[in-house]
Amino acid sequence: MTEPQHAAPDGPTPATPDHADPPSSGPGGVSPRGLSEAQVRERVAAGRVNDVPQNTSRSVGEIVRANVLTRFNALIGSLFALVMIFGAWQDGLFGGIIVANSAIGIIQELRAKRTLDRLAVVGEAQVSVVRDGEARELHQQEVVQGDLITLGTGDKIVVDGPVVSSSGLEVDESLLTGEADPVHKRPGDELQSGSFVVAGSGAFTAAKVGGDAYAARLTEEASRFTLTRSELMDGINRFLKYVTWLIVPTAILLFVSQFRSAGGASNAVTGAVAGVVTMIPEGLVLMTSIAFAVGVVRLGRRQTLVQELPAIEGLARVDVLCVDKTGTLTEPGMDLDQIVPLDDDLPGDRALAALARTDPDPNATMLAVRDGLDIADPGWTRETAVPFSSARKWSGASFAGRGSWVIGAADVLLSADDPARTKAEDLGSTGLRVLALVRVPDGAFAEPDRLDVAATARPALLVVLRQRIRPDAKETLAYFDRQGVKVKVISGDNPASVGAIASTLGLASAEHPVDARSLPSGVEEMAGVLEANSVFGRVTPQQKRDMVAALQARGHTVAMTGDGVNDVLALKDADLGIAMGSGSDATRAVAQIVLLDNRFSTLPYVVGEGRRVLGNIERVANLFLTKTVYSIILSVLVGLMHVRFPFLPRHLTLISTLTIGVPAFFLALAPNAERARPGFVPRVLRFAIPAGVACGVATFAGYWIATRNLNSSFEEDSSSSTISLFLLALWVLVLIARPWNWWRLGLVAAMGAAFLIVLAVPWLRHFFALRPDNFVNDAYGLGIAAIAAVLLTLVLKGLKQQTITGSTPTRR
Repeated sequence: MTEPQHAAPDGPTPATPDHADPPSSGPGGVSPRGLSEAQVRERVAAGRVNDVPQNTSRSVGEIVRANVLTRFNALIGSLFALVMIFGAWQDGLFGGIIVANSAIGIIQELRAKRTLDRLAVVGEAQVSVVRDGEARELHQQEVVQGDLITLGTGDKIVVDGPVVSSSGLEVDESLLTGEADPVHKRPGDELQSGSFVVAGSGAFTAAKVGGDAYAARLTEEASRFTLTRSELMDGINRFLKYVTWLIVPTAILLFVSQFRSAGGASNAVTGAVAGVVTMIPEGLVLMTSIAFAVGVVRLGRRQTLVQELPAIEGLARVDVLCVDKTGTLTEPGMDLDQIVPLDDDLPGDRALAALARTDPDPNATMLAVRDGLDIADPGWTRETAVPFSSARKWSGASFAGRGSWVIGAADVLLSADDPARTKAEDLGSTGLRVLALVRVPDGAFAEPDRLDVAATARPALLVVLRQRIRPDAKETLAYFDRQGVKVKVISGDNPASVGAIASTLGLASAEHPVDARSLPSGVEEMAGVLEANSVFGRVTPQQKRDMVAALQARGHTVAMTGDGVNDVLALKDADLGIAMGSGSDATRAVAQIVLLDNRFSTLPYVVGEGRRVLGNIERVANLFLTKTVYSIILSVLVGLMHVRFPFLPRHLTLISTLTIGVPAFFLALAPNAERARPGFVPRVLRFAIPAGVACGVATFAGYWIATRNLNSSFEEDSSSSTISLFLLALWVLVLIARPWNWWRLGLVAAMGAAFLIVLAVPWLRHFFALRPDNFVNDAYGLGIAAIAAVLLTLVLKGLKQQTITGSTPTRR
């Protein structure tokens, strides 16, 4: 059955099988009328309010500090100071990196912060409280100590306090204790924030609010705007750690060699700084942050709340998408199609009307029945009730002098040999949803979890509901099929009904739905069934969790969508949890991504954004790490051969800007639909190391030949090396920009044109200390660069072919 939408009770709480009606005031002497306005004002003035700061994003101060006070800025700032003391100011151009990195990072993260904070408010679940005897919907921050809070199925508990009244109230505390079994709560029992209601209804008193509540501590770390816990960022941090280890010995070697060969401390410092600055991939973290932040903003425009930033990265890796039929393939809500009587001697129609019209917390099924029935309220008095549970798959109530009645899944309540069950299955196979209403013996609700309804039930009628299929569901499923993402429909409904709906939407293998009650319990055996089939019905909440684990054990990256409390366990364990905005508070709380507009068709854009971010970051990483490798190669060769470093800092600033800085900005934000592949770190190294070695060795070889020419000056030798390195780095950019299109080739051409302008304009040529006057040196340098470019292309092609034919792990 679908998950209920909670409605605050407006009358006395009905009795339950395990306790009597509560007295007029519950634990703590709370009045059933709740607090008065005067009491609320008094508590607000005293600061006894549930005012917990929103932690969906960093504060402005934290953003500024995080982008300014970085080890890169400290290192580059120190090198900038050395150049300003010992060298020419033109060689300090790289100091602008500090301002650019910090400004761009701050601006982009502030944009992401505004988007996150705005969407967090939109997606925030409200709390139902009773004040002055009236039910009110409040923001969580408006709850005060002593408020009487009413609960319905699916509600998240946001503050701590004792239960005042309970109508079959069952709470899932798995987020707190790790135990998945729901806990029955009676008056006087404590509720802790961070748990949520899975069945029944009730009310409790807000005893601990704000920072004193468990929720404040639970969500403080879970909802932070952060780039940590990201496999991608872990890989980048590994690169940075390796670079840091190499910088110190290389810098020492370079300074000593420059002091001996460059003639004086000033030239030695300038040469050493030029080598060290180029080793630092200062823009890599920046571009990664920008790509993530822009991803948040883009998804925010589509009413998608990213609650954990690394979730964007997870989107790109998803290869299996598990969807719950209700709320995903079908729209929330149903319509009553028909009533099929089974026993004319039973007052089934009146019992159905009584169940629907006396339910204080109706779920979507009972709302559809209540709205579709043309039978008046028979006026039966409800005595005991058992709320709907996903585990039981039924709900029931007993009425004074009218017996006990249960409504739920037909294949659960009817025995296998009952002709009514066959009729229900025939109806369900057409895509309709079929429930059975049965009468059970009096006293059957004493232990509802142990009640075998099918063995004792007397069928009264079938309730046939028509589900509303989302108009965008078929196109969305077709998108995932084209992208190689396997979709598994996992539902608690009748398998035939689920299969019929999935078949109409064109889902592969939907014509063979599997009844989850027949699934093997072993992980490997269950995984085999999951791999071979697409539609599963009668799945319990625990089974959903087990199915996610089985798919993960087969090496899949699993995303799970859902909107009800029966999806929470699976959402928590999936690699990526995606909740519908109209779903229960609990699902929105545990999901990494919330689709606030409830549109299943948004998912292709969400997955596409993840792929864009991850694919572009890999391109950017290739650029920056190639620069790091060739700068280390050059520095080591210069140090070992005891020659002057071939570049001034301004030369490398020019090369880095035109072949890395500007292109990386465009590449990081460009469209990219390439599916994420395993092995981010090895793949980047397979490109960056050969590319860096080719650039470094070829450039140094040309420079070494130029230094043997006694008729050339250092400025001419340096200019030849600058041209050679620029052309090689530009060729690396060409290789990284594949597959080529008009704007990528245009970007490469624009960078080449900019370099030609620098060479052609006298004052720019003078500013960058370029003198390409020695044609012999230039010819040697260009020839060696051309040979290196050809060899690099062949090597990379061979490595790519080897990767394709070799085996790679299936998980990242």
